[in-house]
Amino acid sequence: SEEFHTLASILDYGEEAIVTASTERFMVIPRLGTISPWASKATDIVHNCGLRKVLRVERGTCYALILKGNAVLKPEEREAVAAVLHDRMTESVVRPDVNPAIVFADAKGKSMQSIDIIGKGREALEKANIELGLALNEDEIQYLIDAFTKLNRNPTDVELMMFAQANSEHCRHKIFNASWTIDGEKKDKSLFSMIRETHKAHPEGTIVAYSDNAAIFEGGDTARMYPRGNEDAVGGRSYSTVVEPTHSVFKVETHNHPTAISPFPGASTGSGGEIRDEGATGRGARPKAGLTGFTVSALRIPGHEQGWENDRDVSKASEAAPYYGAPSRMASPLEIMIEGPLGGAAFNNEFGRPNILGYFRSFEANVDGTRYGYHKPIMLAGGLGNIRNDQTHKLGLPTGTLLVVLGGPG
Repeated sequence: SEEFHTLASILDYGEEAIVTASTERFMVIPRLGTISPWASKATDIVHNCGLRKVLRVERGTCYALILKGNAVLKPEEREAVAAVLHDRMTESVVRPDVNPAIVFADAKGKSMQSIDIIGKGREALEKANIELGLALNEDEIQYLIDAFTKLNRNPTDVELMMFAQANSEHCRHKIFNASWTIDGEKKDKSLFSMIRETHKAHPEGTIVAYSDNAAIFEGGDTARMYPRGNEDAVGGRSYSTVVEPTHSVFKVETHNHPTAISPFPGASTGSGGEIRDEGATGRGARPKAGLTGFTVSALRIPGHEQGWENDRDVSKASEAAPYYGAPSRMASPLEIMIEGPLGGAAFNNEFGRPNILGYFRSFEANVDGTRYGYHKPIMLAGGLGNIRNDQTHKLGLPTGTLLVVLGGPG
């Protein structure tokens, strides 16, 4: 039909697949039960082309293995091959003839559950910690037990998940505000208090700092266009220029661990989260331009290794030594620098915000037997935008306001 021909034309892009007679095939698709960002964009494009019968478009990559002598892989060998072909955080491996209903199935939401701390104590929370993947340490488990015992009620799985997310590796704000002791001397300021000291000493030019999703600095009068007036005008509204006070919004955050585990989506969602934070500043700001930055260990580009990229002890005269190694659960520095910048730029571009600035550096050294480096990288996602003068501060919420939490773990 004409609609099918249109759909085939839309989906026909890139190089043609290489056809082989191999029977050892692996189809890598977005993780089952999830909808990939590519699927969301592709489905929108298809709908905008008038193909409303299409519910969803998804993409997979088929790998074919050619084996010597018509050999056949054993089940454990297939598992080993599949493990290196996909990112288990974001992808699944299926057979090419998989039932499409499995690929397009949505994960159904589960009913909220209570964790019986009051009846079963620590054992119940430790079990939930493993089953829900909360990654709580011993202190956090004890903190939650004490808190809910004092409240005389059990926590829900939603509450525990929110606690775990707010306490996740790349935003542990409680550490910034913790008291600390150096060489036996207790300090009167937390780390976050020390960071705030600069602003405390020189607050001029700052409208918002350390109290919202991003900082706001004083700007000046700017001409801005707004839809106004006649609903019957061409395009639906007429536009007029208004000169008004407009301020600058600045934000930088990190997304280190996700980028170490899965560089492209890790850096991508880092940039996406920063865009969200700018837009959620005050009562609505406008993200304008983005930046990304990366600090990693030595790249060791095959065939182009540098003289300093080895395990020689730099604290004294010594010979070059073989590579010391890195945790296998993390992507290599080279993988991070190939995939990470593309991921950060991709989310910026797809949102419609240019990524115009960044930095990159690598460092790794053996200093008297102690290894320093950035196997877990620093990934910075930042940007700037602007905000109207009358939108810089949020309105207060009266006591008893109901809050709705949207989203959650996949």
